[in-house]
Amino acid sequence: MTDTAASTPPQPRRYEGVNWIGLRTLYLREVRRFWKVGAQTVAAPVVTTLLYMLVFVVAVKGGRPPLDGTPFPEFVAPGLIVMAMLNNAFANSSSSLIQAKIMGTSTDFLTPPLSPLELTIGFSLGAATRGLVVGLVTAVCVLPFAKLQIHNVAAIVGFGLAASLIMGMAGVLAGLWAEKFDQLAAVQNFVVMPMTFLSGAFYLVENLPEPFATISHYNPFFYLIDGFRFGFIGHSEGSLAIGAGMSLALIAALGVANWLVFRSGWRLKS
Repeated sequence: MTDTAASTPPQPRRYEGVNWIGLRTLYLREVRRFWKVGAQTVAAPVVTTLLYMLVFVVAVKGGRPPLDGTPFPEFVAPGLIVMAMLNNAFANSSSSLIQAKIMGTSTDFLTPPLSPLELTIGFSLGAATRGLVVGLVTAVCVLPFAKLQIHNVAAIVGFGLAASLIMGMAGVLAGLWAEKFDQLAAVQNFVVMPMTFLSGAFYLVENLPEPFATISHYNPFFYLIDGFRFGFIGHSEGSLAIGAGMSLALIAALGVANWLVFRSGWRLKS
């Protein structure tokens, strides 16, 4: 009879390469978390965007002149769509992590055999999914107010995905840094919101007086909105190459930053 006391204790399951099961589970957890309260996470942003359209387009009754040869509704609609994507991608990852810290449920994703890279990918893709879903629903809902025409699918998909990923990974950093909801709200109100409104979503940046026109070209949100709008109207204010390069650089930099904080356990294990 084998002595059970002397038997080897069970060892943690080891994964060669990527833990696809754990990564898929974390991603689905993030998606289902926001989808379960879709009225708050999807429908509410769409209503907010429609209110913006009501104020900027319907209320003026065509009184606004075309911007850069584009009717004002068709100019402002892509900017509003990206605004919704940016804000909701950021909110998804940041709220998920700060809630996990406050409620003590961070062990749900720290205990399983998930590497820092897998945690980065899971939270980022979950946030990006919410941003893309909100963007798609918003685009459908603004069609009665703006006759959007697809000019370049690659620009729409590329810059839309980049915007969602960038803000999803930025939300990870904000969610880990913040110790209470007030701090997270401060980041949204004093950093994310001003950068969004000062990105040329409602106006031509070139019409701003100096030095504000030049400063606006250092705002990454300007290139994300400008590139996304190019996909609909066919022309842009800034350089699409610079916008694409900046987007890839930000994704890489934020991805490394996310990996480092998850690896160190900053604000999670200490």
